[in-house]
Amino acid sequence: MIRRGGSGELEVRRSRFVCTLARVGGEAEAVEFLGAHRRAHRDASHNCTAYVVGERGEIAKSSDDGEPAGTAGIPMLEVLLRRGVTGTAAVVTRHFGGVKLGAGGLVRAYGQVVAETLDAVGLVELRPVVRVTVGVEHALAGRFLGDLHGRGPAPVDVRYGAGVEADVVVPVGEAEAFEAWAAGVTAGRARVSRGARGFVEVPVP
Repeated sequence: MIRRGGSGELEVRRSRFVCTLARVGGEAEAVEFLGAHRRAHRDASHNCTAYVVGERGEIAKSSDDGEPAGTAGIPMLEVLLRRGVTGTAAVVTRHFGGVKLGAGGLVRAYGQVVAETLDAVGLVELRPVVRVTVGVEHALAGRFLGDLHGRGPAPVDVRYGAGVEADVVVPVGEAEAFEAWAAGVTAGRARVSRGARGFVEVPVP
């Protein structure tokens, strides 16, 4: 997934190719974004599009918008798929400069401007996590929370009542190890339960 929305531009033989990327939550949102962009840039020669959505990128579509078949949308889509990007919509607005580029030139231009824009905005990886709640008696809370801060990750919420409860978000694959650690530092007196799963964004170098 891209880190944020953004745009980039490439000029080839007086034709301007402007790529705009957006994070989208699903196909309907991608279609809405691309439609709005087309309406806002209806004076352009072409508004070619590609998007990949779904947790595993299972929905991938593209449009050449009047360019020769396979010279615009497909190269754009191939860049997104090659980078493993999902939840992303791309539109390249072309302002024709009067010089025909040929099929090979179009393929290179559309693919290049998407790749360069991806590099500029950056990518993030979505990693699955689970919320683990640990409850301890007040007498154990100080030591437990101190050890927790030293071990990491830091709790996202701490609640004080009849006892003390700390919510910690940990990678799904590390949940059992974390629960065993919590039991160990509290001599088995901690109450541990798992909550909702989700994802965290980790920047891709």
